[in-house]
Amino acid sequence: MTQRKRALITGITGQDGSYLSEFLLEQGYEVHGLIRRTSTFNTDRIDHIYVDPHNPQARLFLHYGDLTDGTTLRRILEEVKPVEIYNLGAQSHVRVSFDSPEYTVDSVGMGTLRLLEAIRDYQQRTGIEVRFYQAGSSEMFGKVQEVPQTETTPFYPRSPYACAKVYAHWQTVNYRESYNLFACNGILFNHESPRRGETFVTRKITRAIARIVAGTQKKIYLGNLDSKRDWGYAKDYVRAMWLMLQQEQPDDYVIATGETHAITEFLDLAFTHVNLDWHDYVEFDERYLRPAEVDLLIGDPAKAKKQLGWEPSVTFEELVHLMVDADLQALGLASPNGDGSTSLDNAYIRHNVGSMVD
Repeated sequence: MTQRKRALITGITGQDGSYLSEFLLEQGYEVHGLIRRTSTFNTDRIDHIYVDPHNPQARLFLHYGDLTDGTTLRRILEEVKPVEIYNLGAQSHVRVSFDSPEYTVDSVGMGTLRLLEAIRDYQQRTGIEVRFYQAGSSEMFGKVQEVPQTETTPFYPRSPYACAKVYAHWQTVNYRESYNLFACNGILFNHESPRRGETFVTRKITRAIARIVAGTQKKIYLGNLDSKRDWGYAKDYVRAMWLMLQQEQPDDYVIATGETHAITEFLDLAFTHVNLDWHDYVEFDERYLRPAEVDLLIGDPAKAKKQLGWEPSVTFEELVHLMVDADLQALGLASPNGDGSTSLDNAYIRHNVGSMVD
């Protein structure tokens, strides 16, 4: 019997980690995930695929650990013996990184270095090749030096988070070139889904819409509405991560849609989807402004399309509607249709927000 491929995912309980876990399980992998020990469980995104590890059918296993603890990382590599490692763990909220810069840099930047060192040591001792994926970010481009951004565009980070990601990016390149590690950087532009964290602007908007429709929220407070981002669907982007590690040679890739949209466009599509005008509900709050803003991000995915055969499958409008529908369904305000769309409870909406819904 052929032994299953084993993959280790840091940040497995996050948006990307949960979608990647599903994808790898579908590909026949045995999946191991790194989770931090806390007083409360934070596994809701993967609960639906988790099976008791004592069950012979189990193929998803969780291990306590932290990117700030190199000793534990080495121990887990010894136990799991993965052939692929996906480093998705991080303090990934850009605005929060200004408030917690040391922790952000330690987990994002030094955490990547600790993992690379653990892989280098393990590979040298065992002779087993480990393929490594490092989750980069479009935030590394920051104050963009060219439009659109490609794999050769110079970085100009504008936050502690972005600076740490740049450090992690170049350490990954350095270990690839110095120690012959199969190490890839995925420079992923913004990617969203119904599993996006509730403090990120897209999910903050769609969740607020559901609450406004339910009559439990009246306003939503946001910062810079003029920022432009290249938004894609997270489920598409984890497929790109996997494709990078299936190539003959390691390389770095921009993963993006090639389109940019302002936050006001997201608001338009999201509120119009429930026949509301966002101007009636959105208020500006300077507390959500960053000390240094990133105004425009748009990626060129030509290399990924040519070398990986990857391209996005979901349009910007489809993504916005998908997220709004999911948050409406979570509150019982919409029911799924056979075609994947939803039907709104129009009478309920009229009662709660007084909107004329056709």
